[in-house]
Amino acid sequence: MRVISRRTLKDFAAGNDREDAAACAEQLDAWYHDVRSSNWADPAGVKAKYGSASILKASRVVFNICGNKYRLVVKVNYKRGIVYIRFVGTHAEYDAIDAQEI
Repeated sequence: MRVISRRTLKDFAAGNDREDAAACAEQLDAWYHDVRSSNWADPAGVKAKYGSASILKASRVVFNICGNKYRLVVKVNYKRGIVYIRFVGTHAEYDAIDAQEI
């Protein structure tokens, strides 16, 4: 899968001044590399790899990052093999957005 844009992940990790900043950056980087080597044909492929991922409408998927401290929302174009990063943030920040619209 092609991931657009990795910069969003790096910016979040760099701006994360919490005590778990290094762990967060490491997990986001691991997620990125894992997704790059994936080839999801449909939401079932995502669930097979990430059982805790939440599949939403509008091709959105929510991943739990860093022991479920953060949320990562992506939009997946399965046909073209592209994952668009739409949001990375805390649970409180996630609660303030509409994940199916972002």
